[in-house]
Amino acid sequence: MSHNATNTSEDGKQGRGLSVRWVLHSPLALPLIGLIVVSILMGFASENFFSVGNIMNVLRQVSIVAILAVGMTFVILTGGIDLSVGAVMTLSGTIAAGLMVNMGLPGWVGLLAGLGVGVGLGIFNGIMVAWGRMPAIIVTLATMGIARGLGLLYSGGYPISGIPSWISWFGIGRIGIVPVPVIAMVVVYALAWVLLQRTPFGRHVYAIGGNELAAKLSGVKTQMVKLTVYAISGLTSAFAALILTGRLMSGQPNAGVGFELDAIAAVVLGGTAIAGGRGLILGTLIGAVLLGILNNGLNLMGINPYLQDVIKGLIILLAIYIGREW
Repeated sequence: MSHNATNTSEDGKQGRGLSVRWVLHSPLALPLIGLIVVSILMGFASENFFSVGNIMNVLRQVSIVAILAVGMTFVILTGGIDLSVGAVMTLSGTIAAGLMVNMGLPGWVGLLAGLGVGVGLGIFNGIMVAWGRMPAIIVTLATMGIARGLGLLYSGGYPISGIPSWISWFGIGRIGIVPVPVIAMVVVYALAWVLLQRTPFGRHVYAIGGNELAAKLSGVKTQMVKLTVYAISGLTSAFAALILTGRLMSGQPNAGVGFELDAIAAVVLGGTAIAGGRGLILGTLIGAVLLGILNNGLNLMGINPYLQDVIKGLIILLAIYIGREW
Protein backbone atom coordinates (compact mmCIF):
# COMPACT_ATOMS: atom_id res chain seq x y z
CA MET A 1 0.00 0.00 0.00
CA SER A 2 2.78 2.32 0.95
CA HIS A 3 4.69 1.42 -2.20
CA ASN A 4 1.66 2.16 -4.38
CA ALA A 5 1.04 5.42 -2.59
CA THR A 6 4.66 6.39 -3.20
CA ASN A 7 4.35 5.56 -6.90
CA THR A 8 1.12 7.52 -7.15
CA SER A 9 2.75 10.50 -5.50
CA GLU A 10 5.75 10.27 -7.81
CA ASP A 11 3.51 9.92 -10.86
CA GLY A 12 1.57 12.97 -9.73
CA LYS A 13 4.75 14.97 -9.32
CA GLN A 14 5.98 13.79 -12.71
CA GLY A 15 2.66 14.74 -14.32
CA ARG A 16 2.77 18.17 -12.73
CA GLY A 17 6.37 18.52 -13.85
CA LEU A 18 5.40 17.69 -17.43
CA SER A 19 2.58 20.21 -17.28
CA VAL A 20 4.85 22.92 -15.96
CA ARG A 21 7.49 22.15 -18.57
CA TRP A 22 4.85 22.25 -21.31
CA VAL A 23 3.59 25.64 -20.12
CA LEU A 24 7.11 27.01 -19.95
CA HIS A 25 8.50 25.60 -23.19
CA SER A 26 5.72 24.78 -25.67
CA PRO A 27 5.46 27.37 -28.47
CA LEU A 28 1.67 27.07 -28.19
CA ALA A 29 1.43 27.62 -24.44
CA LEU A 30 1.68 31.41 -24.20
CA PRO A 31 -0.43 32.09 -27.32
CA LEU A 32 -3.18 29.82 -25.97
CA ILE A 33 -3.08 31.47 -22.57
CA GLY A 34 -3.21 34.90 -24.19
CA LEU A 35 -6.13 33.88 -26.41
CA ILE A 36 -8.09 32.48 -23.47
CA VAL A 37 -7.46 35.51 -21.25
CA VAL A 38 -8.34 38.05 -23.96
CA SER A 39 -11.45 36.07 -24.96
CA ILE A 40 -12.66 36.01 -21.36
CA LEU A 41 -12.10 39.76 -21.04
CA MET A 42 -14.00 40.38 -24.27
CA GLY A 43 -16.78 38.12 -23.01
CA PHE A 44 -17.17 40.34 -19.97
CA ALA A 45 -17.06 43.46 -22.14
CA SER A 46 -19.77 42.26 -24.53
CA GLU A 47 -22.50 39.74 -23.73
CA ASN A 48 -22.76 38.76 -27.41
CA PHE A 49 -19.05 38.08 -27.85
CA PHE A 50 -19.38 34.29 -27.57
CA SER A 51 -22.36 34.06 -29.89
CA VAL A 52 -21.84 31.90 -32.99
CA GLY A 53 -22.54 34.85 -35.26
CA ASN A 54 -19.94 37.08 -33.62
CA ILE A 55 -17.31 34.34 -33.53
CA MET A 56 -17.81 33.67 -37.24
CA ASN A 57 -17.63 37.40 -37.92
CA VAL A 58 -14.31 37.70 -36.06
CA LEU A 59 -12.89 34.69 -37.92
CA ARG A 60 -14.04 36.16 -41.24
CA GLN A 61 -12.35 39.45 -40.40
CA VAL A 62 -9.04 37.78 -39.53
CA SER A 63 -9.02 35.35 -42.46
CA ILE A 64 -7.02 37.59 -44.81
CA VAL A 65 -4.30 38.40 -42.27
CA ALA A 66 -4.26 34.76 -41.16
CA ILE A 67 -3.64 33.55 -44.72
CA LEU A 68 -0.91 36.17 -45.23
CA ALA A 69 0.65 34.97 -41.98
CA VAL A 70 0.95 31.41 -43.31
CA GLY A 71 3.49 32.46 -45.92
CA MET A 72 5.14 34.75 -43.39
CA THR A 73 5.54 31.79 -41.02
CA PHE A 74 7.44 29.77 -43.63
CA VAL A 75 9.76 32.70 -44.28
CA ILE A 76 10.38 33.54 -40.62
CA LEU A 77 11.05 29.88 -39.77
CA THR A 78 14.06 30.08 -42.13
CA GLY A 79 15.28 33.21 -40.37
CA GLY A 80 13.99 35.61 -43.04
CA ILE A 81 11.26 38.22 -43.25
CA ASP A 82 8.83 39.32 -45.97
CA LEU A 83 7.73 42.95 -45.80
CA SER A 84 6.13 42.81 -49.24
CA VAL A 85 3.10 40.61 -48.47
CA GLY A 86 0.60 43.48 -48.25
CA ALA A 87 1.81 45.15 -51.44
CA VAL A 88 1.96 41.83 -53.31
CA MET A 89 -1.60 41.12 -52.22
CA THR A 90 -2.70 44.53 -53.50
CA LEU A 91 -0.95 44.19 -56.86
CA SER A 92 -2.31 40.67 -57.38
CA GLY A 93 -5.87 41.82 -56.74
CA THR A 94 -5.45 44.94 -58.89
CA ILE A 95 -4.03 42.99 -61.84
CA ALA A 96 -6.77 40.36 -61.55
CA ALA A 97 -9.51 43.02 -61.50
CA GLY A 98 -7.92 44.96 -64.36
CA LEU A 99 -7.75 41.91 -66.61
CA MET A 100 -11.42 41.18 -65.97
CA VAL A 101 -12.70 44.75 -66.34
CA ASN A 102 -10.32 46.54 -68.69
CA MET A 103 -9.46 43.62 -70.96
CA GLY A 104 -12.71 41.68 -70.69
CA LEU A 105 -11.04 38.37 -69.84
CA PRO A 106 -13.00 35.66 -68.03
CA GLY A 107 -12.96 35.91 -64.24
CA TRP A 108 -11.04 32.67 -63.77
CA VAL A 109 -8.28 33.91 -66.09
CA GLY A 110 -7.93 37.10 -64.05
CA LEU A 111 -7.77 35.13 -60.80
CA LEU A 112 -5.11 32.77 -62.15
CA ALA A 113 -3.11 35.75 -63.40
CA GLY A 114 -3.34 37.32 -59.96
CA LEU A 115 -2.02 34.12 -58.38
CA GLY A 116 0.79 34.09 -60.96
CA VAL A 117 1.76 37.65 -60.07
CA GLY A 118 2.05 36.70 -56.40
CA VAL A 119 4.13 33.61 -57.04
CA GLY A 120 6.33 35.51 -59.49
CA LEU A 121 7.13 38.25 -57.00
CA GLY A 122 7.75 35.63 -54.32
CA ILE A 123 10.21 33.84 -56.60
CA PHE A 124 11.92 37.17 -57.29
CA ASN A 125 12.34 37.71 -53.54
CA GLY A 126 13.67 34.18 -53.13
CA ILE A 127 16.24 34.56 -55.90
CA MET A 128 17.52 37.85 -54.49
CA VAL A 129 17.80 36.40 -50.98
CA ALA A 130 19.10 32.91 -51.81
CA TRP A 131 21.36 33.52 -54.80
CA GLY A 132 21.85 37.28 -54.54
CA ARG A 133 22.76 36.86 -50.86
CA MET A 134 20.99 40.10 -50.05
CA PRO A 135 19.31 40.76 -46.67
CA ALA A 136 15.69 39.65 -46.77
CA ILE A 137 14.50 42.81 -45.06
CA ILE A 138 16.06 44.99 -47.80
CA VAL A 139 14.90 42.80 -50.69
CA THR A 140 11.30 42.58 -49.54
CA LEU A 141 11.21 46.26 -48.59
CA ALA A 142 12.23 47.05 -52.17
CA THR A 143 9.66 44.61 -53.54
CA MET A 144 7.02 46.27 -51.39
CA GLY A 145 7.77 49.60 -53.06
CA ILE A 146 7.89 48.04 -56.53
CA ALA A 147 4.60 46.18 -56.12
CA ARG A 148 2.82 49.17 -54.61
CA GLY A 149 4.08 51.48 -57.36
CA LEU A 150 3.09 49.06 -60.11
CA GLY A 151 -0.38 48.71 -58.63
CA LEU A 152 -0.87 52.46 -58.58
CA LEU A 153 0.49 52.83 -62.11
CA TYR A 154 -1.73 50.08 -63.47
CA SER A 155 -4.88 51.39 -61.81
CA GLY A 156 -4.10 55.09 -62.09
CA GLY A 157 -4.56 55.26 -58.32
CA TYR A 158 -8.28 54.47 -58.56
CA PRO A 159 -10.21 51.33 -57.62
CA ILE A 160 -11.03 49.00 -60.52
CA SER A 161 -14.68 48.01 -60.13
CA GLY A 162 -17.13 46.07 -62.26
CA ILE A 163 -15.72 42.56 -61.77
CA PRO A 164 -18.05 39.54 -62.22
CA SER A 165 -20.57 39.23 -59.41
CA TRP A 166 -19.77 35.55 -58.72
CA ILE A 167 -16.34 36.52 -57.37
CA SER A 168 -18.07 38.05 -54.34
CA TRP A 169 -18.67 34.46 -53.15
CA PHE A 170 -14.99 34.19 -52.21
CA GLY A 171 -15.22 37.24 -49.96
CA ILE A 172 -18.72 37.25 -48.51
CA GLY A 173 -20.19 33.86 -49.42
CA ARG A 174 -21.20 31.22 -46.89
CA ILE A 175 -21.48 27.46 -46.75
CA GLY A 176 -24.15 26.92 -44.15
CA ILE A 177 -23.34 29.33 -41.36
CA VAL A 178 -19.60 29.29 -42.04
CA PRO A 179 -18.17 32.14 -44.18
CA VAL A 180 -16.20 31.01 -47.22
CA PRO A 181 -13.08 32.98 -46.14
CA VAL A 182 -13.04 31.00 -42.88
CA ILE A 183 -13.20 27.70 -44.77
CA ALA A 184 -10.43 28.89 -47.09
CA MET A 185 -8.33 29.85 -44.07
CA VAL A 186 -8.76 26.42 -42.47
CA VAL A 187 -7.83 24.65 -45.72
CA VAL A 188 -4.70 26.78 -46.15
CA TYR A 189 -3.60 26.07 -42.58
CA ALA A 190 -4.25 22.35 -42.96
CA LEU A 191 -2.08 22.23 -46.09
CA ALA A 192 0.64 24.28 -44.40
CA TRP A 193 0.59 21.96 -41.36
CA VAL A 194 1.06 18.90 -43.58
CA LEU A 195 3.87 20.60 -45.48
CA LEU A 196 5.74 21.65 -42.34
CA GLN A 197 5.12 18.63 -40.12
CA ARG A 198 4.87 15.70 -42.51
CA THR A 199 7.36 16.33 -45.32
CA PRO A 200 11.16 16.50 -45.69
CA PHE A 201 10.72 20.06 -46.99
CA GLY A 202 9.22 21.09 -43.63
CA ARG A 203 12.15 19.57 -41.75
CA HIS A 204 14.53 21.45 -44.02
CA VAL A 205 12.72 24.74 -43.30
CA TYR A 206 13.24 24.24 -39.57
CA ALA A 207 16.83 23.11 -40.09
CA ILE A 208 17.77 26.25 -42.02
CA GLY A 209 16.25 28.46 -39.34
CA GLY A 210 18.03 26.54 -36.61
CA ASN A 211 21.49 26.49 -38.22
CA GLU A 212 21.78 27.19 -41.93
CA LEU A 213 25.42 26.16 -42.22
CA ALA A 214 24.79 22.84 -40.49
CA ALA A 215 21.76 22.24 -42.70
CA LYS A 216 23.82 22.93 -45.82
CA LEU A 217 26.62 20.61 -44.70
CA SER A 218 24.07 17.87 -44.05
CA GLY A 219 22.91 18.01 -47.65
CA VAL A 220 19.94 20.38 -47.50
CA LYS A 221 19.58 22.47 -50.67
CA THR A 222 19.26 25.68 -48.70
CA GLN A 223 18.92 27.98 -51.70
CA MET A 224 16.02 26.02 -53.19
CA VAL A 225 14.28 25.84 -49.82
CA LYS A 226 14.58 29.60 -49.40
CA LEU A 227 13.29 30.18 -52.92
CA THR A 228 10.31 27.93 -52.17
CA VAL A 229 9.33 29.62 -48.91
CA TYR A 230 9.29 33.05 -50.55
CA ALA A 231 7.26 31.61 -53.43
CA ILE A 232 4.81 30.22 -50.87
CA SER A 233 4.62 33.64 -49.25
CA GLY A 234 3.82 35.19 -52.63
CA LEU A 235 1.18 32.53 -53.29
CA THR A 236 -0.58 33.05 -49.96
CA SER A 237 -0.48 36.81 -50.53
CA ALA A 238 -2.17 36.36 -53.91
CA PHE A 239 -4.71 33.94 -52.45
CA ALA A 240 -5.55 36.50 -49.76
CA ALA A 241 -6.02 39.00 -52.62
CA LEU A 242 -8.68 36.72 -54.09
CA ILE A 243 -10.68 36.90 -50.85
CA LEU A 244 -10.13 40.65 -50.46
CA THR A 245 -11.18 41.33 -54.05
CA GLY A 246 -14.32 39.28 -53.53
CA ARG A 247 -15.09 41.18 -50.35
CA LEU A 248 -14.56 44.65 -51.87
CA MET A 249 -15.79 43.67 -55.36
CA SER A 250 -12.99 45.74 -56.82
CA GLY A 251 -9.23 45.96 -57.17
CA GLN A 252 -8.03 48.48 -54.59
CA PRO A 253 -4.46 49.77 -55.16
CA ASN A 254 -4.10 50.90 -51.53
CA ALA A 255 -5.94 48.07 -49.79
CA GLY A 256 -2.87 46.21 -48.46
CA VAL A 257 -1.18 49.06 -46.59
CA GLY A 258 -0.14 47.88 -43.11
CA PHE A 259 -1.09 44.23 -43.63
CA GLU A 260 2.56 43.18 -43.37
CA LEU A 261 2.65 44.44 -39.78
CA ASP A 262 -0.45 42.43 -38.89
CA ALA A 263 0.96 39.30 -40.55
CA ILE A 264 4.24 39.59 -38.63
CA ALA A 265 2.32 40.27 -35.43
CA ALA A 266 0.23 37.11 -35.92
CA VAL A 267 3.35 34.99 -36.45
CA VAL A 268 5.18 36.43 -33.45
CA LEU A 269 2.13 36.29 -31.18
CA GLY A 270 1.77 32.66 -32.23
CA GLY A 271 5.11 31.79 -30.66
CA THR A 272 7.34 31.54 -33.74
CA ALA A 273 10.89 32.69 -32.99
CA ILE A 274 11.71 35.78 -35.05
CA ALA A 275 15.25 34.39 -35.53
CA GLY A 276 13.83 31.24 -37.09
CA GLY A 277 14.01 27.53 -36.40
CA ARG A 278 11.17 27.26 -33.89
CA GLY A 279 7.43 27.68 -34.14
CA LEU A 280 4.22 25.96 -35.18
CA ILE A 281 1.73 26.86 -37.89
CA LEU A 282 -1.11 26.27 -35.42
CA GLY A 283 0.47 28.93 -33.23
CA THR A 284 0.24 31.39 -36.13
CA LEU A 285 -3.48 30.67 -36.44
CA ILE A 286 -3.91 31.28 -32.71
CA GLY A 287 -1.88 34.48 -33.04
CA ALA A 288 -4.02 35.71 -35.93
CA VAL A 289 -7.25 35.03 -34.02
CA LEU A 290 -5.80 36.69 -30.93
CA LEU A 291 -4.87 39.74 -33.00
CA GLY A 292 -8.36 39.82 -34.49
CA ILE A 293 -9.98 39.69 -31.06
CA LEU A 294 -7.67 42.48 -29.87
CA ASN A 295 -8.59 44.61 -32.88
CA ASN A 296 -12.26 43.91 -32.31
CA GLY A 297 -11.99 44.77 -28.64
CA LEU A 298 -10.04 47.97 -29.24
CA ASN A 299 -12.68 49.06 -31.75
CA LEU A 300 -15.49 48.24 -29.33
CA MET A 301 -13.75 50.37 -26.69
CA GLY A 302 -13.48 53.27 -29.13
CA ILE A 303 -9.67 53.37 -29.12
CA ASN A 304 -8.21 55.78 -31.68
CA PRO A 305 -7.05 53.81 -34.77
CA TYR A 306 -3.63 55.47 -34.66
CA LEU A 307 -3.24 54.46 -31.04
CA GLN A 308 -4.22 50.91 -32.02
CA ASP A 309 -1.12 50.78 -34.25
CA VAL A 310 1.00 51.88 -31.29
CA ILE A 311 -0.54 49.20 -29.09
CA LYS A 312 0.00 46.49 -31.70
CA GLY A 313 3.63 47.55 -32.12
CA LEU A 314 4.19 47.34 -28.37
CA ILE A 315 2.53 43.92 -28.29
CA ILE A 316 4.91 42.67 -30.99
CA LEU A 317 7.92 43.91 -29.00
CA LEU A 318 6.59 42.26 -25.85
CA ALA A 319 5.99 38.96 -27.66
CA ILE A 320 9.52 39.01 -29.11
CA TYR A 321 10.98 39.84 -25.69
CA ILE A 322 9.14 36.99 -24.00
CA GLY A 323 9.79 34.51 -26.82
CA ARG A 324 13.53 35.11 -26.95
CA GLU A 325 14.05 33.13 -23.74
CA TRP A 326 12.03 30.02 -24.57
